[in-house]
Amino acid sequence: MAQVHAVRVNEPVRMEPEQAAEAMPDMRARPVRNIVDAVRLVAEAWPLIVAECRNALGGELHYQAMAYHCLRRAELPATQLGMNVKQWIDAPVTPLFRALDSRKEPGFQGGFEPIPDIVIFRPAIGGDWRRRNRQATLRHMLLAIEVKASERANGRLRAGEVIRDIRKLAAHRDELRHRGGDMHPMMMVIDTAPMAEERMSAAKLELARAAARAQGVSFLYVSPTAACMELAVALPEEKPVQFAFDFVMG
Repeated sequence: MAQVHAVRVNEPVRMEPEQAAEAMPDMRARPVRNIVDAVRLVAEAWPLIVAECRNALGGELHYQAMAYHCLRRAELPATQLGMNVKQWIDAPVTPLFRALDSRKEPGFQGGFEPIPDIVIFRPAIGGDWRRRNRQATLRHMLLAIEVKASERANGRLRAGEVIRDIRKLAAHRDELRHRGGDMHPMMMVIDTAPMAEERMSAAKLELARAAARAQGVSFLYVSPTAACMELAVALPEEKPVQFAFDFVMG
């Protein structure tokens, strides 16, 4: 008869918030209160995102997780950072979301559920992005990021895929503005496939960049030989952020 060994599990140590902050420096992370704060934090995390994504190959979910990790490393509070957050937009007003809604079966029409890859929220969201809280997650958005990666079997990431996400981001922002809110959209392209024929061509990349500029969407791109961040929002000049704009395609 197999022996059964009892394992004692101690209760977690309970600490006051001040004590917890001393023990866990992460809990002292500064809150991000507005769009400029959110954009600046992504800009600060971008060099680490570039380095991490060049070090490992994976699919889009993998790179989403890496970007999430890097944003946390940049001291974004966990209570303000969500992944794949389900939201609900009643009676959409933008042509794109109305068209997407119209494609559903008649009994399911009347709204659209966007699911951004990564979202930075205002502190008021309190770390709650369950589906039952989807009206609040829409209202408290500050910044949304869509991630596209060059993980294609026998092919490469195409400009059309990126441009579709850029249009969704812009429509999401416009829906929020129609409801009295605002958020900043960002398109993040992780084009780190090791072979040049698996990555976007320079011409297709320029099409995607132009689409982002036209829609007011920030564009972040990294390949094994190039990296850039093109911001579609102005940051205060007293604390400039430096970026590399190097499009030497390998």
